[in-house]
Amino acid sequence: MFIKKSELSAVLDKLLASYQVYAPVKQGSYAVFKQIASGGQAYLDYSNSKIPPKGVLFPQSEKLYSYSVTAEGARVEEHIDDSKKVIFGIRPCDARSITLLDFVFNNDKYTDPYYMTRRNNTVLVGLGCNQPAPTCFCTSMQSGPFASEGMDVMLVDIGEGYVAQALTDKGKELLAGLGLPEASADDQKAAEDVKAAAVVSCQVNTEGLKAKLDAGFDAPVWDRIHEKCLGCAACTYVCPTCHCFDIVDDAVDCNGCRVRNWDACMFPLFTLHGSGHNPRPSGKERWRQRVMHKFKYFVDNFHATACVGCGRCIKNCPVNLDIREVLADILGSEARLDK
Repeated sequence: MFIKKSELSAVLDKLLASYQVYAPVKQGSYAVFKQIASGGQAYLDYSNSKIPPKGVLFPQSEKLYSYSVTAEGARVEEHIDDSKKVIFGIRPCDARSITLLDFVFNNDKYTDPYYMTRRNNTVLVGLGCNQPAPTCFCTSMQSGPFASEGMDVMLVDIGEGYVAQALTDKGKELLAGLGLPEASADDQKAAEDVKAAAVVSCQVNTEGLKAKLDAGFDAPVWDRIHEKCLGCAACTYVCPTCHCFDIVDDAVDCNGCRVRNWDACMFPLFTLHGSGHNPRPSGKERWRQRVMHKFKYFVDNFHATACVGCGRCIKNCPVNLDIREVLADILGSEARLDK
């Protein structure tokens, strides 16, 4: 299928008749994914969004259920969002991150009905990366600028328009309802040329990393990795795979409801016990947990690394603490890690 850029707004307007549509929207000097009210709001000429679109499926704050107690007893009303959604223009790294969140929220021990209801009712329309950013290292994390994992439709920007390929039944259904023309042979050739020209310049060595982390919980390398970290948790809030949350009861704003909010392992209160004991009392333990979770524990549990190489944590760290350098430091510290 083929979508002319001049007709993109009309295509999105057609989707809006059947779906809630979330697309990148320009906000100042960067793009963020928001629910749009008209096709003209979408901004696809972007590198990557400031914050990942995971919030469409796993909101930063969501009401799980409300409750009230009367003389007749307790009444509970669950809040599960089953509306049909489209995330339009999601990058390959972010689409892959959603497949990783699937492991967390739907596995043989636990299924989260809030996340999974949204997930099952959402179509992911991906947009390949013609020009990956210098901070991108997706090809080192089992992905790539035109990887299609997790997508229902893949778009390739060839200049005057987008070549669209359906990858799943949900994607076929969505494209079939738009009445788009078929992409010509020349358009398809142009799309292949664009894919071939996309280069990720940064490569991160992860060979042997898991083995070093398996044996390196008490390694001296952790004593220095965290030293300039402020504990602001910007890295976790912009990460597409971080999924820590807190659950609180709110009796003020909603007169009795249970709310789930994003949380972060970089905060000192995250592991503070009611007794006052904290098993991760300093930045050292918290940074070790962050690295171990992404590159060891997640691999142990789900056989995948919980990093997609999007580079957001690199771009947004106020003290330039670079995860690529952290991994290189761990791999380059054989003597220290083996002690």
